[in-house]
Amino acid sequence: MTHEERIGLAYAAAGFAILAVGDGVVKSMAGEWPPFAVAALRFSMGAAVLSVLLLRTEGVRAFVPRSPWLQVARGVCLALASVCFFSAIYIMPLAEALAIGFLSPVLTQVLSGPLLGERVKPSVHLVSLLALTGVAIILRPNLAELGWSALLPLVSAIFFALLMITNRASAGQGSALSMQVFMAAICAPILILLSLGLKLSGIDQLDFGWPSWDVVARCTIVAFTATSAHWLAYIGTSKAGASQVAPAIYIQMLIAILLGWWWFGDRPDLLTLFGAGLIILAGLFLWRDGLRDSSGSGNLSFRR
Repeated sequence: MTHEERIGLAYAAAGFAILAVGDGVVKSMAGEWPPFAVAALRFSMGAAVLSVLLLRTEGVRAFVPRSPWLQVARGVCLALASVCFFSAIYIMPLAEALAIGFLSPVLTQVLSGPLLGERVKPSVHLVSLLALTGVAIILRPNLAELGWSALLPLVSAIFFALLMITNRASAGQGSALSMQVFMAAICAPILILLSLGLKLSGIDQLDFGWPSWDVVARCTIVAFTATSAHWLAYIGTSKAGASQVAPAIYIQMLIAILLGWWWFGDRPDLLTLFGAGLIILAGLFLWRDGLRDSSGSGNLSFRR
């Protein structure tokens, strides 16, 4: 690995570590404001800032998408993936929810066949079974304690996999910044409408009021950390290439375990760590397999 590639890897690792910190901040708001409202405020802030940047750098024409319905699909997938993930880390240990979320690259490979017409090798299906075994191991106590709510990170992983597939389908339809703006600008109003609908549903558990100043501050921190993480990962990818920095995404797992242990008192048992290891092993296998097929090119995807 060259000096430039090592610097790129360091940038990407820092970005993924910051993402885990943002997840911890989200979890700290459990019981203070509902997760769907937190997601709505976070993406509203992000959409506003990114739109200003796009207007200044590319002008008004950059706001016109080539495939509007495809961008709507991206926004819907991001909204549902985010709400499910935020809800999951409210009620589950941070590391466990994040580990299940790492199933999304595996699901992306499986779903790319029927949805994009790509050839899916038999090894992908075997790796998928390995990853699902890891998910089942992690979920074993949570299903008994939380019921169907324990499946929220799995649902989030499915929608994030669909997001990555729609990202592939929209490749080349605009700059990286405009693609972020389209997604956030559609995601934010969906989440706002969802939050209003749940508030007006008449269900006491879904009602909420205006956020306190510290909740707004923490939502701002989450928006800032996510934007910073995306920027660092982009810089890292541009310096070292996606294939070199892709494994750095698993630094999130390490940081999530440490944060969960220190901040929330969550200590994963050995079986949970084993299940997380199976999911990560499946993701690394797909990365190495893709690296051989594409002779050094690779895809780098991350959430939030």
